[in-house]
Amino acid sequence: MAFVLGLFFVFSAQAQNLPRVKILATGGTIAGAGAAADQAGYKAGALPIDQLLSAVPQIHKYATVTGEQISSIGSQDMSIEIWMKLNKRINEIFSKNEADAVVITHGTDTQEETSFFLNLTLRSDKPVVFTGSMRAATAISADGPKNLFDAVVVAASPKSKGRGPIVVFSESIFDGRDIVKTSSTHMEAYTAPNAGPIGQVYDAKPVYYQESARKSDKNTPFDISGVTKMPRVEIVYMYADANPSLINALVNEKVDGIVIAGVGNGNFNKAYYDAIDAAVKKGVVVCRATRCVSGRVVLKDEVDDDKLGTIVSDDLNPQKARILLMIGLTKTKDKKQLQQYFFEY
Repeated sequence: MAFVLGLFFVFSAQAQNLPRVKILATGGTIAGAGAAADQAGYKAGALPIDQLLSAVPQIHKYATVTGEQISSIGSQDMSIEIWMKLNKRINEIFSKNEADAVVITHGTDTQEETSFFLNLTLRSDKPVVFTGSMRAATAISADGPKNLFDAVVVAASPKSKGRGPIVVFSESIFDGRDIVKTSSTHMEAYTAPNAGPIGQVYDAKPVYYQESARKSDKNTPFDISGVTKMPRVEIVYMYADANPSLINALVNEKVDGIVIAGVGNGNFNKAYYDAIDAAVKKGVVVCRATRCVSGRVVLKDEVDDDKLGTIVSDDLNPQKARILLMIGLTKTKDKKQLQQYFFEY
């Protein structure tokens, strides 16, 4: 009896000394359920967080884990409202010392956007780790349990502090700013085209090779705790012989900003140029980005940005440029300052 009690106190002490990791579940494929294990079809966000945790009992060796359900959606339905809910809840978790780290389970389709939104707006440098899966929880060789295990291990590591939100997927660790989904169906769906992964996790051991030079978390000026509504920023795609009617329609709808997913170095045709010129003169902030997978958009190349009144996205793709412009507009409409944001964050 004394021996059993002794073991109980030893394990209790070990549990008390483990990092506390709070898992915030939003849905996605990792919580998906399908009619058949050998078929791709499934319903995203069908399984609750408790069921996901029960599939990975080994994580309790590395952290004291608790979970909360934030939403139960496929990430194609991710919204600014949920982003702001996540921002508020994570800041609250850390300010009230409810956990030492947060893991977010999230669908892969828009995970790169959510991770960048939080990269800019969180007010703590404690670890925030995203993960998901490409196969539903009910599929053969589902990748969700291993990704969730790796995400908890990375979140529990003291090496993960101060790096901003990161994404753990298929044993690779990516910076939340740089990650992009580059495959619609392959298991290794993510890359960071301009930077590469920042580390790996293998055999429950995270190893980091590099860190981002961009500022994140509390080192940004983007405290949105008092923001109730985000400025409206939309994306317009450029292609051969593109018609500018979408730009004109958005101007008529009085959007705050437009990101142009341009060709090459953020370029566009004469019809777009004229429509953008008119939009800028009506007070719409227009940012030139590129539809290319990698590279930068630089100032005053084929387009004279000073003359046209546009800004550039630097190395952010259109969907991430939209987020930074949207958040930047909560602080200022000064285009020089907005441009500096793109070079700094």
